[in-house]
Amino acid sequence: MSMQRFLCEVLAAGIGTVAFALIFHVPTRYYLRCGITGAAGWLVYLLFKPLWGVLPAIFLATFAVLCISRFSAVQLRCPATIFLIAGIFPLVPGLGIYQTAYAMVNNATAEAGQIGFTTLKTAIAMVLAILLGLELPGSWFRRLASHWSK
Repeated sequence: MSMQRFLCEVLAAGIGTVAFALIFHVPTRYYLRCGITGAAGWLVYLLFKPLWGVLPAIFLATFAVLCISRFSAVQLRCPATIFLIAGIFPLVPGLGIYQTAYAMVNNATAEAGQIGFTTLKTAIAMVLAILLGLELPGSWFRRLASHWSK
């Protein structure tokens, strides 16, 4: 992948995340942080996908989005879900869900099963990353936020 395409994808992920935040009526003051969160998640995904494959890259990217969301929540004194829901948007396997439904409608059950299973594995990787990230002590993020503000 060329550097230009790489940067365009990261920028598009950030813009898409802000658009998603706009649709869900996130307060305007959080748009920039939402965009950064989504762009950072996609950046992690793009960096690790060639090294380890799709599932570990999705896991790490989701974990990064969650950690940035928790840090932002502490720093900006708001719920982490504002950043998590918007920031995770670029990673959601929407194409896989669409292709599964399309294959099912066209009676291609073998293809639907294959694509659906891959999509399910991606979703499970995302859920596991969120569960792991939520188990991290909140004091870590408070300490990081207080150190960052100095």
